[in-house]
Amino acid sequence: MSVLGLGAMGSALAGALVKAGYATTVWNRSPGKADDLVAQGAEPAATAGDAVRASRLVIACLLDHASVHEVLDPLSDELAGRTLINVTTTSPAQSRELAAWAAHAGVAYLDGGIMAVPHMIGQPESSILYSGSAEVFNQYKPLLDAWGTTTYFGEDAGLASLYDLALLAGMYVMFAGFMHGAAMVAPAGVTAGEFAAMATPWLTAMTGAFQGFAAVIDGGDYTVEGQQSLEFSDLSDLLAASSDQGISTEVVAMVQRLVRRQIDAGHGEEGFARIIESIKQPG
Repeated sequence: MSVLGLGAMGSALAGALVKAGYATTVWNRSPGKADDLVAQGAEPAATAGDAVRASRLVIACLLDHASVHEVLDPLSDELAGRTLINVTTTSPAQSRELAAWAAHAGVAYLDGGIMAVPHMIGQPESSILYSGSAEVFNQYKPLLDAWGTTTYFGEDAGLASLYDLALLAGMYVMFAGFMHGAAMVAPAGVTAGEFAAMATPWLTAMTGAFQGFAAVIDGGDYTVEGQQSLEFSDLSDLLAASSDQGISTEVVAMVQRLVRRQIDAGHGEEGFARIIESIKQPG
């Protein structure tokens, strides 16, 4: 197989393949990135075309959607009859566009979303999501397993990207919430490290609420017993305390707006999970 793109993630993917015993050709636009991989046993390619011609399976791990087209459009004839696994970060629409482009070029296509950082590749905690050709996924699953735990979502090439970005949405909002908390306590002389020691077990425990929220959302009844009401979830005190500490209220104000929209619509006694209706129907 050939790996196109040897940034931190592409290098980790290629290295895992070499370690697993796969004959691996590597290419990168800028020189020098392949040296360590070649020392490990990879074969260098002078051009992207050389890399494509070297293998029936081509793996693209490039900067973005535009760079995939920039590298592969001139090679569409060379790619015909081959398989492309694209793990470049793209939107669902971009993944579907690349799948259509590949089909037109006669290329079997599988799209991947990597839920890991480079040092995790090859470990069980590395999770990589796939969608697109089921035939490609099944044929190359032993190879894909060399990178981490695999999950296949179906023939719609955009689904892996959709799940990838949806999971990242939760991660980034959580990170922002942690940083808001760290900023709140900083004026009191509390270091971010000290706050992290408190926040980590607390936030870890709070993820246990996800399944409860999911059951309420899937059931469509926000009045079931045992929920914290929207009125009780009003964040006015948190906003005031943040202002008193002299920090931005943007992170918390975002959640407060979602809560207030539902309260103002007459749903204050219903459960906090109802804020998903504010998200699903933008104001």
